[in-house]
Amino acid sequence: MTRNTSPDTQVGGTYRSGFACLVGRPNAGKSTLTNALVGQKVAITSDRPQTTRHTIRGIVNRPDAQLILVDTPGLHRPRTLLGERLNDLVRETLTQVDVIVFCLPADQKIGPGDRYIAEQLAQLSTGRRRTPIVAVVTKADLVTREELTKHLLKVNELGEWADIVPVSAKGEFQVDVLADVLVGHLPEGAVLYPDGELTDEPEAVMVAELVREAALEGVRQELPHSLAVVVEEITPREGGSGANPLLDVRVNLYVERDSQKAIIIGRGGSRLRHVGTEARKGIEALLGNRIYLDLHVKVAKDWQRDPNQLRKLGF
Repeated sequence: MTRNTSPDTQVGGTYRSGFACLVGRPNAGKSTLTNALVGQKVAITSDRPQTTRHTIRGIVNRPDAQLILVDTPGLHRPRTLLGERLNDLVRETLTQVDVIVFCLPADQKIGPGDRYIAEQLAQLSTGRRRTPIVAVVTKADLVTREELTKHLLKVNELGEWADIVPVSAKGEFQVDVLADVLVGHLPEGAVLYPDGELTDEPEAVMVAELVREAALEGVRQELPHSLAVVVEEITPREGGSGANPLLDVRVNLYVERDSQKAIIIGRGGSRLRHVGTEARKGIEALLGNRIYLDLHVKVAKDWQRDPNQLRKLGF
């Protein structure tokens, strides 16, 4: 993560800028919180664990600061080579940010996964550079005030936090308060990205994430871990013209078994058509063009455990 410190982007006064990394066990509400802070969808969400596979940067532009949010895959005890690589990605990201946001859902008791992450964060925060850690209790709207108070006390006992903030991303409860807290931990500095940008993710990555989000809705528990999406091409339709040409978007969805392929496709291809319809809405909004979305489902046996397959799929 490099900082743009050229003179023409420097802002006087107490302007602050920097990176905040959201971390937590799978399905802790990190992606939903990222979208709420940015004010627009930049990270896919799902009720299934291990939805996020890449670090997605969302950019919060304010008159007094620019806060770059890094949403990571859930930090967890790995069971596959993919899991190990995702954890490595999270740890590498944590060493490069200005503040860490540890998300703990209010509607779930603190468990072994949370304690594991707290231990990992404690190890990262030792030494000369102590990165501030803000504990954020997400999904506060799903519990009573009394239950929230008890949960906050449990979170306080879990580690040493710079701040503890309860929020509800969907209910917009204290999202602005959290933004103020995070900005307060940033160093004074220059504007890092041009005003108006909301994310620096390549379009192909965002398109793949939108397809994966649509494919994950309403499927069995096993599928999220076994689904990978690769965008093969995004090209203007040959012979097209005008300021808003039709784009051909070709995407491959990879699963590990034939039975999973059948789930994605559905009876007579009905489920895959639904995935295409839902994904197309988000992709057209993202690209600003009409698209023809061509989806193909392929089997890459046990790709989560195969180094060559992981490399091919971008991990």
